[in-house]
Amino acid sequence: MSYNTVIDKPDVVLVGAGVMSATLGALLRRLDPTKRIQLFEVADRAAAESSNGWNNAGTGHAGLCELSYTPHAEADGTVDVSNAAKIFEQFEQSRQFWAYCVEHGLLEDPAAFVRPVPHVSFVHGQEQVDFLRARADGMRAHHFFSSIEYSEDREKIAEWSPLLVDGRDPAQPVAATRIPEGTDVNFGAISAGLVEWLSKQEGCGVAMSRKVDGLERTATGWKLRVKNLGDGSTSVTETPYVFVGAGGASLTLLQMSGIDEARGYGGFPVGGQWIVCDKPEIVEKHHAKVYGQAQAEAPTMAVPHLDKRVIDGKEALLFGPFAAWTTKFLHNHGSVTDLPFSVRPDNAVTLVKTGLYNLPLVKYLVKEGLQSKASRVSLLRGFYPEARDEDWEVVDAGIRVQAIKDTAGIVHYGTEVITDADRSISALLGASPGASVSVSVMLDVIRTSMPELLESSAAELARAVPSAVVDITDPANAETFRELSAAASEKLQLTPVMA
Repeated sequence: MSYNTVIDKPDVVLVGAGVMSATLGALLRRLDPTKRIQLFEVADRAAAESSNGWNNAGTGHAGLCELSYTPHAEADGTVDVSNAAKIFEQFEQSRQFWAYCVEHGLLEDPAAFVRPVPHVSFVHGQEQVDFLRARADGMRAHHFFSSIEYSEDREKIAEWSPLLVDGRDPAQPVAATRIPEGTDVNFGAISAGLVEWLSKQEGCGVAMSRKVDGLERTATGWKLRVKNLGDGSTSVTETPYVFVGAGGASLTLLQMSGIDEARGYGGFPVGGQWIVCDKPEIVEKHHAKVYGQAQAEAPTMAVPHLDKRVIDGKEALLFGPFAAWTTKFLHNHGSVTDLPFSVRPDNAVTLVKTGLYNLPLVKYLVKEGLQSKASRVSLLRGFYPEARDEDWEVVDAGIRVQAIKDTAGIVHYGTEVITDADRSISALLGASPGASVSVSVMLDVIRTSMPELLESSAAELARAVPSAVVDITDPANAETFRELSAAASEKLQLTPVMA
């Protein structure tokens, strides 16, 4: 669908048409139907970069199977699952909002963007088996994860996915957990649906093939210089508030703004690739997302997993992602000069220190980028021992720019949102779990920059995202959680896949 509408005097300008900007636009407009919103996107369509189905894991990150969110056992052998529970709570807010969007016509067929896929953690080797057993015990004690199953029985694991055990050394210790309520999410479809809805609202505009190449502070907000990539013309839009949700390009625009809060920030781009199999006789044997343990030096986004995916109606198995060295900040619309041009006097020392202190990561990225398809399939055999090179193809998996802070180095986990002192501009620098927690993150943006909106629209907020006003982490509210979760699942047509 073509979008070419630019409105006068918008209350909010959104830069980027991925899941973050689309979610913020939809939330703002539902909380205040008079809000005038303008969205600019450099590509000719929504979700062309990180939110595209092929450019992310598609996992509804809820802490169910991602071992990186519970990375180690404590001295007493227990595993702290509080981080996984936090992510679960944030993803539940996304599910609730998507259900609300379906109910109110912001999104149409839920099967087009979310479907049930069991989430499985799989490990081998006695040390990892012991860890996974302790993790399962810790998770089972929390009401979010009461349905978790744990097994070291190969026959049971084969029921969950025969690929994991067929052809495996019978002497090798293995273990797996499974939670039936997992999901596979097409964040690109969500982004496109919400952008289309926003474009139809009176007083809102969506314009594609528009590059914001100037940001200047004014007495009342910001002046944006916007280039039309179609005809080369340039226009100016003024607004009291700007949200930059431009994926890897957010850092460049943040630096362009000149706000003090951006000083010291840098970006570390990490490219990615999948290996993909679409052979029906293999695909039909695997109905799960299976996560394993990451290599110690790998970034969070590079945790290996073997997933059943449906993208644009096509079923396939994806394994990866494999990280790679790159200097581009965007896969389709970036430049090899993005990283060097992002180096400024205020972040140069931080970038150099980060590189020196993360030499294992740099070596890992170089090694990953030089891998052949055969070496990648060899790694896959840790999940699928009978994998054959000829059944798999290499596919690009987009680019993530890891935020670098002068006090913390590379930010491997969490989503950095930078807001200036007068709360007139916010920019998102993404990291895992990213798109899955978009609703929670965008509510935080509103809470920081427009707190009065949440107060004046409290009733609508409670309808749109019930757990934003009810603490579902409290064991006393376990039954309320189950009721809210069941209601969202019904609206999204999500029926857990039983073994």
